[in-house]
Amino acid sequence: MSGLRLGVDVGGTFTDLVALGGGGVLTTKVPSTPRDQSEGVMNAIAASGVEAGALAAFAHGMTVATNALLERNGARMALVTTAGFRDVLEIARQNRPSLYDLTQDRPPALVPRKLRFTVRERMGPEGEIEALDDESLEKAVSSVREAGVEAVAVCLLFAFMHPDHEQRVGEALREALPEVHVSLSSEVLPEFREYERFSTTAADAYLAPRLAAYLKNLGGKVEQAGAPRPLIMQSSGGVATIDDAVRDAAAFILSGPAGGVVGAAYVAGLGGYHDLLTFDMGGTSTDVAPVVEGEAQTSTETVIAGVPIKLPMVDVHTVSAGGGSVAWADAGGALRVGPRSAGAEPGPAAYGKGGEEPAVTDANLFLGYLADGTELGGEVTLGRDLAEKALVALGEKVGLDAEETALGIVRVADAEMARALRVISVERGLDPRDFALLAFGGAGGMHACTLAEELGMSTVLVPRAGGVLSALGLAISDVRRDYVRPYLKSLAEVDATNVKRSFGEMERGAAEVLEGPDHTRRADLRYAGQSFELTVEAEGSFDELEERFHVAHEQRYGYRMDDEAVELVNLRLISTVPVDKPELAEPRPEGEPGSGRREANFGGEWIEVPVLDRDRMGEGSGIEGPAIVEFKESTCVVRPGWRGEVDAVGTLVLEKR
Repeated sequence: MSGLRLGVDVGGTFTDLVALGGGGVLTTKVPSTPRDQSEGVMNAIAASGVEAGALAAFAHGMTVATNALLERNGARMALVTTAGFRDVLEIARQNRPSLYDLTQDRPPALVPRKLRFTVRERMGPEGEIEALDDESLEKAVSSVREAGVEAVAVCLLFAFMHPDHEQRVGEALREALPEVHVSLSSEVLPEFREYERFSTTAADAYLAPRLAAYLKNLGGKVEQAGAPRPLIMQSSGGVATIDDAVRDAAAFILSGPAGGVVGAAYVAGLGGYHDLLTFDMGGTSTDVAPVVEGEAQTSTETVIAGVPIKLPMVDVHTVSAGGGSVAWADAGGALRVGPRSAGAEPGPAAYGKGGEEPAVTDANLFLGYLADGTELGGEVTLGRDLAEKALVALGEKVGLDAEETALGIVRVADAEMARALRVISVERGLDPRDFALLAFGGAGGMHACTLAEELGMSTVLVPRAGGVLSALGLAISDVRRDYVRPYLKSLAEVDATNVKRSFGEMERGAAEVLEGPDHTRRADLRYAGQSFELTVEAEGSFDELEERFHVAHEQRYGYRMDDEAVELVNLRLISTVPVDKPELAEPRPEGEPGSGRREANFGGEWIEVPVLDRDRMGEGSGIEGPAIVEFKESTCVVRPGWRGEVDAVGTLVLEKR
């Protein structure tokens, strides 16, 4: 089979692969290799049996950048900024991570104070106020050289409007230190607000060397195997080249989760569902996101590991509740789950790889949702006796037996995930009852019905490729570039010709790096005096633009102020090159799908339920809860009171009776 589109997504526990072509979908799941994620990628390709020479395109989503931020193991880096503003990263904003916790402190800045250097210069809103001092520049370059850093972030005042000084500093650093990565805020994030611009640029410099090393390693292995050079998933929901990923490292922090949202929106749309809450429960964490009218929602207000990243990212909210999240007893004897994960090594106790603490997977196995002896990724076999032993040990600490402990673990994890779903629905002005819950990831289907009930939702969607949906999203993602231009002015005073010219310049720039791109124009708007913006479509007249903002503000915050002046803050352009996307077709069922029965626990009661093999089901196959459906890479638990049917594109559509 030739002309295949390949998507490979690296998760904390498993690496997933999807190959699309010839009207078929090939899927593979193998354990991740945390020490070198590229090994897991190549293992997945080998396990799939796909010939590297048969690939037309290869898209990749990874957690290298995310992990580097979370674990604070990025590059040793320096910061060069305007004299007097050395501590912007430290001062940050007045909001606190936990308002009433006197022991809580902010995460440390990515750049320690001793590695922050300054130059004498000053730009203002109208341009140069004080010329760049050559002596201070030479001193800053010398200090950076002596510090022995791998990367430098250059963030000068008003560089987003007047980048001349910042570009001169960047040129001096690049000429003197060609082996050091240099990130300029005027290139990374040409927007106002010093702290967010400094923070995003610092993250870019902090991540670039690690990302470059990983992608160079992966690119070499892929090239040696004869496959196309990988395209890398961006946080905004499109793919870009390896060179783009190294140049704009901060734009790839949510590389993996973004692929899942894109895949969910596509598969659900084929079945006629366009308003979704996506629910991706993997081995390490759970990612949730809204899809409205078939489009993944993006945000520029993302904070990851305490670091604000003001770049367009799919509006994903992540919690530490995955199949590998470890259950434990706190000092007061209460049952807790996460944030620590057993990961792929040693994994949950049931993996038999040395793990002794129970995880969510152990609880699901003990409760009968997973079968004893289930194989995961071809290399892991679950042992119920090992899970029970770990549950008993934890139960002794909290005064519960194994069954009560398992039920408690699932309830605690469900509560955390329900809270996450409320963040991306209720807190965004969206009523979850108007949405379908699309569950994917290896563990998503086991918890979906419970979470839907908690949020008052009546429809659950479980795609056929739900266990590897992030990889599917990678395989069908468009090539994408995002552009932004600051434009801080009252909407009533904006020159329409000037705005049109600005969009035209951004579009011509996009056409230089992309082949025949499609463009979407957007704008950031706010009421005069507000400190936050909302992004709306920027097509049509300014009257239409203003009304779109009023409507968006009312949806998000519950009110609108028609008499208040509206300000235009930024112009945004999304340029994409669409790729061919396959039509998914589900065959009719052949024979009976039942593969047996087993006891499962629902609300403390053991019930013998039918177990259905998803591979034997087809379009029109129905199901009545309680039941368990075993997919190739995941499991779906259909709770009592739910019923469903497989639709024409292979999605199991469950409805609450």
